Amino acid sequence: MGIEFARSERSTVGIEWELAIVDRSTGELASVGDRVLAELDGTDGTPHPFITSELLTNTVELVSGVHTDVAGAVDDLTGQVAEVRAVLDRLGEYELMCSGSHPFSRWYDQRLTDKPRYRKLIERTRWWGRNMMIWGIHVHVGIEERDKALPILDGLLAYVPHLQALSASSPFWAGVETGYASNRALMFQQLPTAGLPYQLPDWGAYERYVDDLVRTGVIEDHTEVRWDIRPSPRWGTVEVRVCDGVSSADEIGAIAALIQCLVEWMSTRLDDGETLPVMQPWYVRENKWRAARYGMHAEIITDAAGNQRPVTDALRDLLVTLAPVAERLGCAVELQRIRRTLDEGAGYQRQLKVAEQHGGDLTAVVAHLARELREGTHPRGASGAGSDD
Repeated sequence: MGIEFARSERSTVGIEWELAIVDRSTGELASVGDRVLAELDGTDGTPHPFITSELLTNTVELVSGVHTDVAGAVDDLTGQVAEVRAVLDRLGEYELMCSGSHPFSRWYDQRLTDKPRYRKLIERTRWWGRNMMIWGIHVHVGIEERDKALPILDGLLAYVPHLQALSASSPFWAGVETGYASNRALMFQQLPTAGLPYQLPDWGAYERYVDDLVRTGVIEDHTEVRWDIRPSPRWGTVEVRVCDGVSSADEIGAIAALIQCLVEWMSTRLDDGETLPVMQPWYVRENKWRAARYGMHAEIITDAAGNQRPVTDALRDLLVTLAPVAERLGCAVELQRIRRTLDEGAGYQRQLKVAEQHGGDLTAVVAHLARELREGTHPRGASGAGSDD
């Protein structure tokens, strides 16, 4: 099975942002995404070109255009947030929020989007599929040569824990504090083609992998391979999907800048004839688990020799390494915003702090997430959250 990899301008960037809709008074998820999307249809009934449905009707997905810099992609998304918010304000009783999971809503209260693709997924995956009340961000970065895609993908696996820890924002599940910074990470990988990618030697091996799955009825096409990091042949990109949903434009810009810089840094090293270092799959898997469990307190494996260090230290050094790349790409400001997350706390830490301050009341956590989406990641009057358990 031949899979064509589209032509794409090098290191261009596009971002997808999944947002949840909640009831303003109760904080519960609200299954009104279909109403919102209908309101956003064109006068001739054509769907909005960039705001789309997702698996559950409590969700809308925002999709930026293709940009040379992160700031342009984030501006796209914030404009789309304003469009969705205008509809919700007319409806009068709903709010937007984003995190890796909802703190307390239950799967059996949610409605599925009526699309054959989703019906097939749920029929196959049943309970696990219905439990996918999760939200994430996806960052696409353009790859100008197909044969760079898999080496860069493999190289990025060493940075899964960095991205997982920075974005971790799902410490609660159905009203329970899980003890994990990202419960979403472990929930999503239960789907049969989700989770960490296989390390494949070349494009032909990827084509044979997809062909195997199609012939045996696992998937219909390569778009149903839902790896944490995957090639996206239709767009000519590497797509990083490992991150939890984040609650502000500033935070999504910072993470997108890190991903764009990592891809460009690796692409340049390939141009210089280097072979990108690759860690053993068992180290990659352990790192993902550690970051999901411990978040910013994770001690991660940093290389094939098994050296270890705190993820926060690794991130601070990585920001220095990538600073010249960020200057070249025009995302230096966005990249350096990661320091604020390092200093003040990731999303899961902020949620846990709010819950503690409100005696375990998780409706306060929903209100906090909605406020962050409206006002910024650290709005005036919000407490810092430099540590948790």
